[in-house]
Amino acid sequence: MAAVACCQLAPVLGAPQANRELAAEAVSQAAAAGADIVVLPELMSSGYVFESKDEARACAEAVDGPTLQVWVRLAAARDLVIVGGFCELADEELFNSAALVDASGVRAVYRKAHLWDRERLWFAPGSGAPPVLATRAGRVAMMICYDLEFPEWVRLPALAGAQLLCAPVNWPALPRPAGERPMDVVKVQADAAVNRMFVAVCDRAGQERGVDWVEGSVIVDADGWPLAGGAGGAGITTIMAECRLADALDKAVSSLSDVHADRRPQLYQAVAEALGGSDA
Repeated sequence: MAAVACCQLAPVLGAPQANRELAAEAVSQAAAAGADIVVLPELMSSGYVFESKDEARACAEAVDGPTLQVWVRLAAARDLVIVGGFCELADEELFNSAALVDASGVRAVYRKAHLWDRERLWFAPGSGAPPVLATRAGRVAMMICYDLEFPEWVRLPALAGAQLLCAPVNWPALPRPAGERPMDVVKVQADAAVNRMFVAVCDRAGQERGVDWVEGSVIVDADGWPLAGGAGGAGITTIMAECRLADALDKAVSSLSDVHADRRPQLYQAVAEALGGSDA
C-alpha cells in the first residue's frame, strides 16, 4: 500500500518564495500524517493567471533553482516522492512543467504538451512523453491538467507500466447542473478506469485575478472510483488515500477480457494519422 496525498493550496501569483513556504508546510504536514507520495498543484511556484510573457518569465526558474531544491530537501528528509508544478526556464524558453523528486534528487521533469487557452501565449509546448519512474512506492508517471483530456496521451504511461499517474492541475470553475460532480473529475475517473491505473490529481484553491477554481483534487483507484476528494469546492485542504498500487498491474476486467491484451492498435491507425477534420 502507498499513502498518496494531494495538497490543494492557493499559490500567490508572482511570489515564488511565499509559494515555496506554502508547499513546504503542506508537504511536511502530509508526511507527518503518513504520506508516501505528495502531489502539489500546477504552477505551484508562480501562480497561474499571467497577463504577459514577461510576468511569467519573472517567476520562472531552472530545474536546479530554489523551488526544486526545497522539494528535494523535503523528499530526502521525509523519504517522500513529491510531484509538483513549476514555471520552468530552459534555454530562454518558458515551460509549464512538473517535476518528480525523491530522496535521491530530481528524477524527471515533464513539460506540459497540451497547452490550455492563453498558456500558449507564455509557454512553449513540451514534446516528451510522460515519464514513468520506479520509486520506492511503485511506478509513478506524471502529466499536467489539460493533458488529461487526451486519451491517447494518458494511455502512454499506462502502457509503459505506470501504476499511479500524478497530475498537478489548475481547473477553472465552470457552471454545472445542480447535484453533478465536476466534469473534470468524471474525466479523470474514466482515465483511471479504462487504463486500470490509479490517478492522483492535485487542484488549486482560492481566487486569482477573478478566476475561481474547481477545488476538486481527487485520488481515483484502478476501477475508476474516487478514494478521496472529487466533490469540488473544498478550499485549501489535503486529501489522502491508501492506494493498493499492485491492483494497477492487473488489467483484467473479466475472466476473459483484459484492457491491454485486447487492444487492436492496427484498427486505430487513423487516430494517429489524422491531422485535421474531414474535407466533407
